[in-house]
Amino acid sequence: MRCVFVQFRCIPGKTYEVASAIWDREVVSEMYSTSGEYDLMAKVYIPDEEDVGQYLNAALFDIVGISRTLTTMTFRTF
Repeated sequence: MRCVFVQFRCIPGKTYEVASAIWDREVVSEMYSTSGEYDLMAKVYIPDEEDVGQYLNAALFDIVGISRTLTTMTFRTF
């Protein structure tokens, strides 16, 4: 499993709806509301055999109310 962090910018007024929709899909292990440019941050474990971009597109990025995402790949835990 590969760990990635995905940040979500939401359409104003839609953050709670987006957060609920993300959580309902049961693909994130943790999710937080955040300050700054993005409204939410999620920790996602991608199966090794999956393409990260295709997996995230199919699993999360079609949710109504998301205006932008930022995905950060991880390499090693300390």
